Amino acid sequence: MNMKLNTVLSVTLAVLLNLTGSFCQLDVCGQAPLNTKFIGEKDANAGSWPWQVSINEISYQNHFCGGSLINKDWVLSAAHCFQSIGMPDIVIYLGRQNQQGPNPLEINRTVIQLIIHPNYDPDTQDNDIALLQLSSSVNFTDYIKPVCLAAAGSEFDEGLSNWVTGWGASLEKIFPDMFQQAEIPIVSNNDCNIGYNGIVTDNMLCAGLLNDEGESPCQYDAGGPLVSKQGSGWIQSGIVSFNQGCLELTFPSVFTRVSQYQDWINIYTVNNQPGFVTFPDDYDYALDPISNITSIFSGSSTSLYLPLNHTFSIATFIFCFLIQMLSESS
Repeated sequence: MNMKLNTVLSVTLAVLLNLTGSFCQLDVCGQAPLNTKFIGEKDANAGSWPWQVSINEISYQNHFCGGSLINKDWVLSAAHCFQSIGMPDIVIYLGRQNQQGPNPLEINRTVIQLIIHPNYDPDTQDNDIALLQLSSSVNFTDYIKPVCLAAAGSEFDEGLSNWVTGWGASLEKIFPDMFQQAEIPIVSNNDCNIGYNGIVTDNMLCAGLLNDEGESPCQYDAGGPLVSKQGSGWIQSGIVSFNQGCLELTFPSVFTRVSQYQDWINIYTVNNQPGFVTFPDDYDYALDPISNITSIFSGSSTSLYLPLNHTFSIATFIFCFLIQMLSESS
């Protein structure tokens, strides 16, 4: 009887887990407890952006692109990074702070699968997105965590503040040893296209300062994340793709728009889907459902109405918690 019950329970849990998909990531993704950045600071503190990875070429032992950890097994980056470098020559560092010097908190993984978007166009950089499967799963710490990803239908309005991170060159043409960060605003695709002769598509997102020099991603930042804060967590809105001469920048930089690729990403991460979050909308409910439940039933909530997707987020959060408890007790 117990064996039958366990079998039924296991099958039911497996089906429900597949249905809930990315919601089980929402209790860990986008959380950066050590992020104590200040406006104007270029150097990022250790653990400030725990999803950032450094992608290195084994042959020359050098950093050549960035990327972001999206679950325990997969990294998101840009397709153009891998046009001349093959999978056997790639090593990924997680939890890295310095490109030289010691990094006592970092770990590394090789890559067992490299997936370039099938419609990537190297001439226009459309669909500039790639997935890399790590050689083994990573354990999450304060210094190594996945980022939440912008879900399909997310909108990032002009002027919205975003952060871009990496080890790219500065305006002084210096390639930093220390991990860097910069705050840049979203620019509308229409305005952005003025400087790019109309090549900016709906699969792209622009951010930076229009007709003015300022901080921007540069050489070796490619593939790294552009993130927006919502509630107490961070959502990746873009992937560093290209710009017009980053060191003398007069137009915004162009990023791959992550929200356009939810279905494509889920095809390959089906057993452990990333945390996809709609921006702006349901993030607070999904990320902190317990406090919202408490406020609703205590009467302190501003609204007693929970939309269907919010209710589903709360239910799946509780379900994921129960799965974790069952797995720990077995």
